[in-house]
Parts: sequence; structure tokens; C-alpha cells
Amino acid sequence: MAKIVAITACPTGIAHTFMAASALEKIAADNGHEIKVETQGSVGAKNTLTEEEISNADVVLIAADTHVEMTRFEGKKYYETSTGEAIKNTNEVISSALASTTVHSNSGKDSSVLKEQVAEIKSERKAQTTGAYKHLLTGVSYMLPVVVAGGLLIALSFIFGIEAFKEKGTLAAALMDIGGGAAFHIMVAVLSGYIAFSIADRPGLAPGLIGGMLASNIAAGFLGGIVAGFLAGYVTKWIVENIKLPENFEGLMPVLVVPLLATLVVGLVMIYIVGGPVGYINDSLKNFLESMSGSNAVLVGLIIGLMMAFDMGGPVNKAAYTVSVGLLASGVTGPIAAAMAAGMTPPLGIFIATMIAKNRFEKSELQAGKAAGVLGICFITEGAIPFAVKDPLRVIPSLMAGSAVAGAMSMAFGCKLAAPHGGIFVLAIPNAVTNLAMYGLSIAAGALVTAIMLMILKKPIPSN
Repeated sequence: MAKIVAITACPTGIAHTFMAASALEKIAADNGHEIKVETQGSVGAKNTLTEEEISNADVVLIAADTHVEMTRFEGKKYYETSTGEAIKNTNEVISSALASTTVHSNSGKDSSVLKEQVAEIKSERKAQTTGAYKHLLTGVSYMLPVVVAGGLLIALSFIFGIEAFKEKGTLAAALMDIGGGAAFHIMVAVLSGYIAFSIADRPGLAPGLIGGMLASNIAAGFLGGIVAGFLAGYVTKWIVENIKLPENFEGLMPVLVVPLLATLVVGLVMIYIVGGPVGYINDSLKNFLESMSGSNAVLVGLIIGLMMAFDMGGPVNKAAYTVSVGLLASGVTGPIAAAMAAGMTPPLGIFIATMIAKNRFEKSELQAGKAAGVLGICFITEGAIPFAVKDPLRVIPSLMAGSAVAGAMSMAFGCKLAAPHGGIFVLAIPNAVTNLAMYGLSIAAGALVTAIMLMILKKPIPSN
């Protein structure tokens, strides 16, 4: 019997985080291993690992799609993979973790064992989110709570009327100041700061935050924040790895030299080189999307819908959602409406199909269908994952068809959304959704298309 400690974390900290934890706990127990899983979800770390548990563990298993702080695992054998792999191939992940001989070192110096294992580890991580995309997802995961809080507060201010916030001293004005004036003002800085944090760890945070705030101030927007985050991260990493001070002055590196030089470089590049071109691209994209109508709008909504349903919380889904959130911050609210409609549709369509065509689903799937319905109304697309994993060739095309219909109809009807998340609960806020009736119709139509496709493609299960 082995002792395993694990951490699971996905960009949104909702479904994949806990699904991976549950899968690891079940399979480890089935194989006679002792395991404790710390979940780093949207509400913070739960079931936190203690120093004693880490010390006594045989291996540390990291199943994460975002940056995980590794400082406390100094000297421990560890294995890294994605939450998706931990959910789908749990046995293989646990076996690979127990076979790992990679030792974490906070000093940054590779052990001889680590050097020998690099090629093997890379080949085992084919499905893992790595590199630039992982850094971007880390930034998005930290930004998302800020955007959601700000968006919902803005939506709440609309209860008093679309322009009620313009009257100073009112509650509507206060809600808009909190949501739009504060939360949306810092969201690009948070995105940029935590992209840099993912690349260069704590030293990258200060130049990343400052670079992101500069991006906002010079109207480079969401795209500028992404550029600032990557620039800050890699500049900081280079400084840390290449600039050495005499031993007596090493203490100045983290508090003076690194933040000063990195922030100086990032700030000057953003102001004199990046700001103008990126700001122009940002404005052009915004103007194009605001002027869309007819077939162009339908096409954009269709593409967003297909992406949202393709991997249900995976990289393609997150790309569509991240772009839509960035556009929301720039005042373009149509794409986020399409993204939420398309994200609600997959689990809702599965729920409808399991209610109508019970003979096409196993008993366990009928129960899971009810849970999928609840997740669907909450805009948690991951509720469809168990069905897609079990029968991908029939389920995924059905989900994509329904989401494409929902996204296209939402854009065609000119539906707009003031908040980036919340599902059916946002729809209940007066004025939060433009053209509410047609928006509800878009979601319903998409869910019905998914259900019909599932009933056509899935064959009845022979009764025993």
C-alpha cells in the first residue's frame, strides 16, 4: 500500500477539480492505496494537505490545468498531469505517479534523476495542458471571480433601470462603481499578473500586475493584458536566471532588483511599443463586433457554440469563453450571451434526452441526467462530460449541434448579457439580458436539438 497526496485544480475551479479528486480517491482506494486530495477550487483550497501528510507521502500527484505552488513539496517525488487525464485514465495516472522518480527542488537545480526522466515525462503528458496556454488559463482562473463579481454587480444595478447608475448617490450608482469602476477596472491587471505568476512564480506578480494596469490605462484592453502578462513573466524569469549578485547582496534580488528591472522593461515596452498597435487591434475588433448583423452575427454565434460544446470545459471551450469575457470587459456583450447559452445547452439537452428516451440510457446515466440538468441551468457545461466520455462519437456531435444552434440564435436575435456567468439566476435579474424572451428561446432550441440528436444517434439498450 502506498501513501499518496494529491492536488487537483482546473481553471474555473468548479467541475473538473472535484471530478478529478473523486476519481483519484475511488481508484486509489480500490487499489488499496491511502490518498488525500487537496482541491484548489473556486472557493479556495479544501481538504488542505498538512506538512506531516506531505512528509509521510510516497509521492505527490498534481492533476492540474493551472499553476500550482510547489514550494512545500521540496525533496518529494512528484508526478504532474491534467485533470482530464485524472478523470479519464485514473488507473494509469496513479500507476505513473507511483513509478515516478522525479524529485521537486525549489533551488531550481535539476537532479541527475530528473534529467534522466525528462523525455519520459514529456511523452506521458501528451494530454496535459502546458506552455503558453497553461499560463493563460492560470491568469483566467484568477481573473474569473473578479469578472463574475463585477458583472453580476453591474447587472444588479440595472434592476433600477439601464441608466439609473448615472444618478450619483443612488444604490444603482454604488453598484456600478463597485462592479464597473473597481472590479472591471482591475480585471486586466489580475489576468496579466497571474499569467506572469504562472511563468515566473511570485517574482512575476508585481511586474505582471503593473503591466496589466498599464494595458488598461493606455486602452490596450484585454489583448494588451495578455501581452503584458507574458512579457512580464518571461522578462522576470530571464532576470532571475541570468542576473547574479554577490552573496552578501542576494537578499536585494527579490525585493529590489527583480521587481524594479522587470517592471521598468515591461512598462516601457507597453507604453512605447505594444500599447499603440494592440490598442488599435482591440478597438478594431470591438468596432467590428458591434457593427455585426445578419449572417456575420449568426456565423460568430455558431462558431462560439461549436467551441463551447467541443470539449466542455477543455482548452477549446475555455478559448471561446475567455475571448467572450474579454469582449465583455470592452463593452461588447453579444458574444458572452452566445457563450453562456451554448454552454448551458449540452447538459440541458442530455437532461431532456434522459427524461424522454429512457431506453437509450443505462440506469446510472438516467440518474446522472438529473444532475446534468441542474448543472446546465447553472451554466456548468462540464455536467455533460461523463456522457461524452462514455460515448464520444454520438454524444459530442449532438452537443455541438445544439450549442451551435443556441449560439447562432442568440447572436441573430441581438441578445446581450451584462454578466459573464450565473446561468438561469442571471436571467432573473431585470435588464441583465437584452431580448430575454428570444434568449430563453435560443437556449431551449439548442437543448432540444441536442436531445433530438441524442435520441436519433443513440440506439435503444436491449432490456435484460
